[in-house]
Formats: sequence, structure tokens, C-alpha cells
Amino acid sequence: MPKRSEPGKRPTLADVAARAGVSAMTVSRVAAGNYPVAPPTRAKVLRAMRDLDYVANAHARALAGATTGTVALVLDDATGPFFAYIARGVERQAASEGRLCLLCTTHGDPERESAVVELLREQRAEAVILVGGAQDSATYTERMTAFAHSLEKSGSRLVLCGRPSPGPGVPATVVEYDNEGGAYAMTSYLLANGHRTIAYIGREAGLSTTDERIAGFRRAHADHGAALDESLIRPGTFSRGSGAAATAALWAERTDATAVFAATDMVAAGVLKALRERGVRVPEDVSVVGFDDIPLASDLTPALTTVHVPHEQLGREAVRRALHRGPEVDDRVVLGTHIVVRDSAAPLLP
Repeated sequence: MPKRSEPGKRPTLADVAARAGVSAMTVSRVAAGNYPVAPPTRAKVLRAMRDLDYVANAHARALAGATTGTVALVLDDATGPFFAYIARGVERQAASEGRLCLLCTTHGDPERESAVVELLREQRAEAVILVGGAQDSATYTERMTAFAHSLEKSGSRLVLCGRPSPGPGVPATVVEYDNEGGAYAMTSYLLANGHRTIAYIGREAGLSTTDERIAGFRRAHADHGAALDESLIRPGTFSRGSGAAATAALWAERTDATAVFAATDMVAAGVLKALRERGVRVPEDVSVVGFDDIPLASDLTPALTTVHVPHEQLGREAVRRALHRGPEVDDRVVLGTHIVVRDSAAPLLP
């Protein structure tokens, strides 16, 4: 059995170096993981660490200017399916890169978000990934720019996943998905199937995610020469309850919409519930489509036609590009979206 340190005595970096027959500097480089070490030498050092039950002092490494090998994921809400599947991609990629994944939530509070980012900067997280739409404004741009520069000074990297870019010259990585293109494709699909009175349920004014989807919705109408009835664009949040309430309110005023484009699949679940309660058949009477393609979409009745978002790939790309940035790696990438046709939408019969 390998000899361990004496009871009560924590093995030191020098102990590991002596056991492995290398310099203390080499052990430090292997522990930090931020400097190339020959594989045979690295293997000897790691074996010595295991034999001695050596644990690197993360606080000391932080004081010395090294990152702590942590990738931090900052979400509004960890319970939402959209966030959860991006989080899975982040965690899996972080694990494959030998990093620890730390999850933080802000509940949509900008002040808490600022406090969390500052704490992660102090802890020298290697990457800080902010996920989800944001209010695209001058205030947002100023905050993200400040975050990016602050993190860069500590050797970290800000990653905006599904969020607007703060602009050129800001040291941040932006990983987006084609919101506008997905909404354009889905609206075009409905228009091509004869629908001309299409309601949009779940618009959150000023939210980048919504603004991009509405832009695609509008552009598709224009390109197909279809008049857009602005009164059919209904406000709401990205929740099942909001979708049900907005649909109930719309149907109380008018019932001429032949299709409903729900802002998200969760909103679509609420739309389907409200229509079912009113005896409206889907898709025989009204077609319903969503956005996100979370697992729930295929379990709804009828199975939901929706726009697929590559959630896990978003998470993986956020980690990969943060850790391997350089001249050959773009600081901004936009991943594609596509329609998944199921059973909730049908051609409009004459």
C-alpha cells in the first residue's frame, strides 16, 4: 500500500514533488492545469498526489493568480426545461474538460446577478456563463461590458448564451441560436398551409428572445404578402398559466384565428388547455405551434409542431469556446434552429 502522510498532517506540494521526483514548479503546473507538462511526467505527479491523498489549495492558487478550474452557469431559474437542458450541456462539456460546474440562480434580479458575477470573479471561476434572454437596452450593454472587463482582469471569461452581444471590442463570448430564423420558418409554414389569421401568444415586450421571434413573425407575413393583424399579438410570460390566460382572453374577444403561434412550448401547453376547455379541436379547428422543442412537446396531445433549439449544443459550445478561445476561435456563434412537424398543425381547409 502507498504510504500516506502522517495522521493530522496535510501533505504539501513539496511532499508530492519529492515522491514524484520532480520540481515543485512541475507539481504546481500539473495542479493548476494551465501549463503543458509531458504526459509521462504528468502521470507520475498525479500518481504521487493519489498516493499522498494530496488536495490542491484552491485559495492559495487563487491568490497566486490561477483560475480554480470552475465553470459557472448563471440562470434566472433552474427549474425551467429550457434552462435545464442548456445546463446539462454545460455540465457535460465542463466534465469532459476536467472542470467543475457551479450552478447559480438569480430569479431575474439584476442586482443579484451583479453580486453573483462579482463573487465568481473573486473566486476566479474560469468562465462565467449567463443564460437566457435579457432586456436589450443601453443599461444591459453597460452591465455586460462591465462584467466582461472585470472578469477578463481576473483571468476569467464572460459567456452570453442566448443573450444579445454587448457589441464589438468587448471581451466576451456570445453563443446564440437563430430565434428570428426559427420564427420566420414556423410562420412561413403556417402561411404556406393557408393560414392568414395567426395569433401570437406570449410576447414579453423588450425581451431579446421575444423581440427576435416577433421580428421573424412579422418578416414572414411581409414576405408572403399576408396582412398582419397587430391585435392578434398578445402579451404574456413564458409559462403554461400565461398561455392559458392569454388564449382565454383572446377567445373571449374573437374566435376567428385559425392558428396560434405560442412563444414557447410551455406557453403552447397552456394554449392547448384553454382551447380544449372551450371545445376547440386541435388541429381540426385551430392549429397550434410552439418554440423550443423541449421533451414535453412530443408528450402533449396532440404532439406539438415546434421549432427545435439545440439546447445541449448551446451549453457545450459555451464551455468549449470559453476554455479554448484564441485567434482561430470565433467569439460569436449562432446555432441553427429548425421546424419539427408533429400533429398539432394542419392545412387550412376551404
